[in-house]
Amino acid sequence: MTSNDTTVLRVAGRPVGRYVTRPELPTRLSPRPFLHPVTTLAGTAVTELSPADHAHHLGVGVAVPDVEGFNFWGGRTYVRDQGPTELDNHGSQRHVTFQLRDPDGFVEELRWVAARGELLRERRTVAATELTDQAWALDLTFSLTNVTKDPLSIGSPATNGRPGAAYGGFFWRARKEAAAPDVFTPGTEGETEAHGSRADWLALAGSTWTLVFAGATEQTRRDPWFVRTQEYPGVGSSLAYDERLPLPPGETVVRRVVTVVADGRLGRDAAAALVRKAVSL
Repeated sequence: MTSNDTTVLRVAGRPVGRYVTRPELPTRLSPRPFLHPVTTLAGTAVTELSPADHAHHLGVGVAVPDVEGFNFWGGRTYVRDQGPTELDNHGSQRHVTFQLRDPDGFVEELRWVAARGELLRERRTVAATELTDQAWALDLTFSLTNVTKDPLSIGSPATNGRPGAAYGGFFWRARKEAAAPDVFTPGTEGETEAHGSRADWLALAGSTWTLVFAGATEQTRRDPWFVRTQEYPGVGSSLAYDERLPLPPGETVVRRVVTVVADGRLGRDAAAALVRKAVSL
């Protein structure tokens, strides 16, 4: 996989993430910019790119399986009463320009394009900030504007009839290890309890690393978490959990997720303290 444009994120001079803006990917993977590898300050990779179990999982980014029937997630499309189906409906996210690009972050403009043309225009803001000598924060905000003359809506396999599969929006494909990572929120533990919860933050703890995801706006905190640990390690914030998200012409949906990337296995108190610091910056 190659690209003619990449950006390296740095924290205190250390590279912690590589952002690929124009990946050369097959159409069925819904080509889109992504962050990979993302690492802890000690250099441990905490993302995966096109793993064998889900080739369309691309590190950290924004992916939506259903924008008015077009697939910006990659892979098969869940069709009601039919199940996962190979369809010729994949869209792509196309990098337009960096409005700002610094070692610790950038502001990017993207076009979400499918067979019927450009559907959405996105403004994506990414910033990397040092928290301690063992933790840093990745702050990602995306705004999606309907640039068509028609109403659009965002859906998920869950809104199309597959219970629990409400993925779509911010998504982080984490490092797969021999043992599944632990997952916990301020008040729950385990995949069953964390999945679908509307917790202020959610932590994924691997062998030598911890990721703590936090909705950084009131609207983002209303979105339930999508969590997988046993099948594969991944965390997302669900734009369309119970019902489709309408997006009238000219309207914009905005979400912001801040992720603490830490060396070591954090407990609940340490995770909460780092999230408070990260979100207040």
